[in-house]
Amino acid sequence: MGYSWPLINDNITQKDRSVLADFCLNGERFTNGAKVKEFEKAWSEWLGAKHSVMVNSGASANFISIAMVKELLGVGEVIVPPIGWVSDISSVVQLGMTPVFVDVDINNFNITAENIKAAITKDTKAIVLVHTLGFNAMTDEIVQIAKDNDIILIEDCCEAHGAKFGDKRVGSIGDISLFSFYFGHHITTIEGGTVCVNNDKLYDLAKLFRSHGMTREASLELQTEYQQSHPDLNPLFTFAVAGFNMRSTELNAVLGLEQLQRLDYNIERRRDNLDIWLKHLDPSKFKTSFDVEGNSNFALPLVMQESYRNSLKINDDYSSVCDVLDLNNVEYRLGTAGGGNQARQPYLKNYPYRISGELKNADYIHDNALYIGNHTDLTKEQIIDLCKKLNNV
Repeated sequence: MGYSWPLINDNITQKDRSVLADFCLNGERFTNGAKVKEFEKAWSEWLGAKHSVMVNSGASANFISIAMVKELLGVGEVIVPPIGWVSDISSVVQLGMTPVFVDVDINNFNITAENIKAAITKDTKAIVLVHTLGFNAMTDEIVQIAKDNDIILIEDCCEAHGAKFGDKRVGSIGDISLFSFYFGHHITTIEGGTVCVNNDKLYDLAKLFRSHGMTREASLELQTEYQQSHPDLNPLFTFAVAGFNMRSTELNAVLGLEQLQRLDYNIERRRDNLDIWLKHLDPSKFKTSFDVEGNSNFALPLVMQESYRNSLKINDDYSSVCDVLDLNNVEYRLGTAGGGNQARQPYLKNYPYRISGELKNADYIHDNALYIGNHTDLTKEQIIDLCKKLNNV
């Protein structure tokens, strides 16, 4: 179905296409090579991180981050948000770790220091902190909790390119961070992502897991170490970890380098759109008081106020609100990020998991919220007009 207001827009320009076509006609290597390294360097500089490892998707970045935790600290528990994306959880369970769900703050959809602290046990190995819908989730207290408990802090920034905590961009603060460059994000390589770190050991580990665990992908120091400890093995085919093939292509990197030039503009437009959206929604009907400081909005949230929801006399659907969106040909997603509360998804029946405390806010978001697309093609007039129509439900 074609939407007049789609969830994502095609932000691949004619110039992007020309650059890709030129590379296809004249390039000599098309898999992980010089262009990938060039993009990794440019991305690290933009982000303010020491190292970036480009991979074939944000979900692969999820998987690698948990594999790194398991390699360093062994099997255990990982504190996760119920509002996020399925790969935040599936990477944990597929690697034999146990997800521990904690509730989110209704003002930014992100897990809180208080709930994290209450969930920590002797088995806790990592925290997956998702900057949901581009809202900053980082706090000084969360950083300190991770340090005090020797827990690896993972930032999932797949929806939050350019969001800030103080003067730092999210993704440059935790031990490991992840970004997605999926089609329709702030920047796209069509498919793709990165794992970012500030630690040389973690950098080596990320590169190993990206490419089958082969030591030739790592630093010369680590290569030498394995050559000396395993002289019976061919140094080109020495596998230090049980890795995967999650490498990017050169084509993804070429597109990323071109798109990176427009990223700051895209972020500012998305922030402006969110500001217009929240200023023109009726606060008696829809939530408008989000923690927007430092945000880099991914999608426009629409959360019904409890009193308004009750006045509609509906039980398990958003029919009145959705009717307005459907009539105006606006694409949307129920439950916001990832379809709502991941702890309610059927795939978990096959794996051990734990819920720490109640997931009251996550359930409210699941049952009373949705989001619509935010992108640079939107006009102020479009946003205000839709707000007026929603306010009149």
